[in-house]
Amino acid sequence: MLVLVVDSSTPAVTAALVEVSADGVTTRAQRCTVDARAHGELLAPQVDAVLADADARPADLAAIVAGLGPGPFTGLRVGLVTAATMGQVLGIPTYGVCSLDGIGHPVAAGEPVLAASDARRREIYWAVYDGAGQRIAGPNVDAPVVAAERARDLAVTVAVGDGAHRYADVLGLPLRAEPRYPDATVLAALAAERIRAGAPGEPLTPLYLRRPDAVAATGHKPVLP
Repeated sequence: MLVLVVDSSTPAVTAALVEVSADGVTTRAQRCTVDARAHGELLAPQVDAVLADADARPADLAAIVAGLGPGPFTGLRVGLVTAATMGQVLGIPTYGVCSLDGIGHPVAAGEPVLAASDARRREIYWAVYDGAGQRIAGPNVDAPVVAAERARDLAVTVAVGDGAHRYADVLGLPLRAEPRYPDATVLAALAAERIRAGAPGEPLTPLYLRRPDAVAATGHKPVLP
């Protein structure tokens, strides 16, 4: 089955086309551009590009997998709106996966791992995975020092992700170079069981973890003297 994967939870705007079969997940085409200010401009062309690279059409898709975040409000909603709209138009199911799982899951190999992405405001989005790749804490958004303390409590021995690199001095953990951002093939693999089973599509509920900066006004400022 041909599956589209999109993630816009980090500065890495990612689209990939994968083949999901009984034998596993195979990547057919992938595009990834790191640009924190161009999610809206980049994602749709990258979806078109991976379809063209694989000589496929939207009608060939069996499902769509989207990274649910956590991530900044504006960037994250680009990927989720794109996935939800395509799923509705094409009449195919959509499945969500925590984007941090695409960073921490592939690194966990017998040791606890902290996966972190940049949340701006001197904070990180983070989660901890056990040696089998199962998430045992998070996702949360905190100052790096808070994540570091929790990681020590959980006997974490290594950190991964762009957020971990940015705050390596605070986290005080050995770093894995890759993946720096969510791995599209891993996101697809984590949804593969649902895809193979033909499970009903899911609402793509974003993991914002905090409110957007813009808020509605609560009152009116007087304009008359």
